[in-house]
Order: sequence, then structure tokens, then C-alpha cells
Amino acid sequence: MSAMSPDPTAGAFNGLMRLERTLPSRWYFDVDHHATELSKIWYRHWVYLCRTDSISEARAFRTFTVGTQRLLIVRDENGVLNAFHNTCRHRGSLLCNEPAGKLSGAGITCPYHAWTYRLNGDLAVIPSQGREHHVDKRTTGLYRVELRVWRGFVYVNLGGAESGFADNFNANTEQFAHWPLEHLVVGRRLTKQLACNWKVFWENYNECLHCPGVHPALASLVPIYKRGIMEPRDDPDWQLHQDEQSPVFQGGLRDGAKTWSVDGRSLGNEFPLDDDERRIGYHYMTSLPSHYLVLHVDHVRSTRILPLGPESTELEIEWLFPQATLSDPAIDISRVCDFSAEVMSEDGAVCEAVQAGIHATPHQSGVLMPEEYDVFRFQQWVRDRLEG
Repeated sequence: MSAMSPDPTAGAFNGLMRLERTLPSRWYFDVDHHATELSKIWYRHWVYLCRTDSISEARAFRTFTVGTQRLLIVRDENGVLNAFHNTCRHRGSLLCNEPAGKLSGAGITCPYHAWTYRLNGDLAVIPSQGREHHVDKRTTGLYRVELRVWRGFVYVNLGGAESGFADNFNANTEQFAHWPLEHLVVGRRLTKQLACNWKVFWENYNECLHCPGVHPALASLVPIYKRGIMEPRDDPDWQLHQDEQSPVFQGGLRDGAKTWSVDGRSLGNEFPLDDDERRIGYHYMTSLPSHYLVLHVDHVRSTRILPLGPESTELEIEWLFPQATLSDPAIDISRVCDFSAEVMSEDGAVCEAVQAGIHATPHQSGVLMPEEYDVFRFQQWVRDRLEG
């Protein structure tokens, strides 16, 4: 994550070394504060929207909503993806009302007054019926949005790319070189709405103190999670166990398991990972505020987070596989999809419980336990951007 205020962790132990309070409760439901977060966070950082292969043909388009902003992504005749505000320069009408589709011609025509734009955003036609108009087509193209493609994932930046693209990731993306991300195919997609603020979801993602009680199947598959911690050094006494190889102390999957699935068995068509990548069995890549990946030996799970309002968040979960896996009728991908879908359902339930409870008038803020050091870091990331 980015530079932040001093982190109250010490030495080789990951845990918080002093009492830390959470963000103010009103930040999770106050309408005016939500608008500030949209302006200072969501409109100034790279936001993940979709896979490139979901807009694969020339003239294919998709529309999205980020906060109050309506966006349009279209692939032009040269195969280039372009992103715009989904807004006509005439009087502001939406250009495309459908969530996805294919344009009938090499132009975007406003359904209101028929202004037409080329797929690169230039204004092409104003149907003035012979009357003289005073619009300069050269300066009245669509409002362009910065777009980047990272290994098959499409990101946009509404603030004119004020932050560097690589700065959005929590790790060096080269460490995922053994996963052929750009060549993977979506095998299943799940979209769901949670009745919670977007920050509640990220805070739950950033700790496993809840895992023993909320995720029994996951805690069985990942034994260190059963201890309510994520990493060996989350335990203040980790040095007493540093020579023990059990996943209970070192992390990774339980003995005999190879991936996150209902039985721990791999689907096959495994990626060319090294021994340590295989031993651990799950690897995280985070891109705040909108995206994270969990990478396994045989599949990758992508989760997109978008704010629908102060107390509503949309999740889009996609399970990505090699084409060979999806083409093999003998392989049942539900063994991995059903497992993590259940984990996500459990997470959603507790996130909604937090949102409902946080409205209590005397609950001005909460407190963090030592294991919740990554919750603290996320909350400090939010504070820093709001102050900045």
C-alpha cells in the first residue's frame, strides 16, 4: 500500500502493539461522507471493471456505474479499447442504456437527438437538417476516461491517472508470472449486492480473526486460519514454532490438499508453479479500492467491488480457468466454484450484520485487536486519501 502514518507494529511480530480505534461509524452510512469518498478515492484511483474478452469483438461495448459516474467501454474497428463517460456532449443524455451489446455500425449514436460519435470518441455527425450550428466538432468529442489493460483485466481512472497504475497494486505484479492470467477464461460469474458499505467488505477481507467461527470449511482447508490468523508471524510466539513444518504454524493448505475446493483436490491442468507456490496453495493480489485476486494451482478467482451507495456494495466474482479445463466434460468446476461461493456468502452475511449494528447511537467507533493489523493499514489508507 501507499505511504501512510506510522504503523503500530513492531519487529518481527505482525500484530498491533497498541490500542487502535476504527474509523468513525458515520463514515459507513453518512451520505455526505460517502460523496467525499467517491470524489477522493473512487474517482482518483484505478478501478477494475471487466475482462478484455468480455468486449472481444469490434463495436462491442459494455456500460458500468462507479458511484454516480456512468461509463462506456467500446472496442473500435482496430481492436483498441476506449473508455468514455456515457454522456452525449449535446445535452447530457446517456448514449448506451444496455449493460452490454454490439453497435450496429462504426459509430455511437445518441438515442435522444442522434448526435453520432466515432468509436475513438470524435464527434462525427450533428443532424442539423440544413440549419447552421455553432458547434466545433474538433472540441466536442466524448469525455475520455483513462484506460489500462493489465494481463486481461481492464482498469479505468476517472481522475486523469493522477496515480501511477503500478501504485494501485499491493505487490510486485511480476510475482504472478507463473499464472497465465491473460489467457484464462471465465468459467462462472456471480454478481451479488451486499447491504453494507464498501469499506466493511474490505475490512473483513483484511483479517482472519473471524475465520474459525464464520468459515469452518475454509479453516479446515487452511489450518492456520483456524487459529484466527493469516501468517506465521501474526502469532507473538511464532519463534517457538519456526522449525515446525505443519501448515498449522507455517500457513498453506492442509496435508494432501492442492487447491481451494470442496475436497481439496485439484481440477487438473495446473499452472507451471514453483514448489513454494504449490505448497502455499493460495496467493493474494489486491488493487484498492476495487479488485482482488486469489490465485491457486488450477484456477484464479477475481472479485470486483463497486459502491452502489453509502450502505450498498456490488460484488462481481469470476472464476477463471484454462480453456482446457472448461473444454473437458469430465471436469466439474463446481467443486472449486461452490467452495469459494460459500465462503463469500458467509463473508457477505457478517458484513451485513456489521452494517446493521454500526448504526447504534453510542457506537461512535470500534477498536481493533492485535490480529487486525491489516484492517488498521486499510483504514489508514482511507484516512490518508481523505486527508490528501
